[in-house]
Amino acid sequence: MIYSGYVLLADDNATDAELTTHALDVGGISRNIVWVQDGEQALDFLLRKGPYAQRSSELPRLMLLDLHMPKIDGLDVLVRIKSDPVLRSIPVVIMSSSDQESDMLRSYERFANSYIVKPVDFKQFTDQVSILGQYWMRVNRAME
Repeated sequence: MIYSGYVLLADDNATDAELTTHALDVGGISRNIVWVQDGEQALDFLLRKGPYAQRSSELPRLMLLDLHMPKIDGLDVLVRIKSDPVLRSIPVVIMSSSDQESDMLRSYERFANSYIVKPVDFKQFTDQVSILGQYWMRVNRAME
């Protein structure tokens, strides 16, 4: 099945980003994954500032957002996205190693579309992210 759009992955851990990209590839979602390494880069990318000023105005079809990142925390990025009339329609899935209920609650209070805990097991992680990518990129109907 053909899909349009791209995934914006915001994660400061290069290993996690590589594993996520691999898992999306396993699910057939390998085209157009943009990786940013902290919350500041994520907002610059979305708002087309700094090194991203010349990028296309196309918004990501899905954003995978880590909570605990340098410069600007994932929750602060989430608040900024969901308070912006242009950006708020981007589905934001929190992908965190934290299974603390308080992190999940704060994410949903700030309008995260989903919250998943990164499994430690490689196969579980691959399966989970593959299914997640397939749902948001192929099954879910996005506003174009």
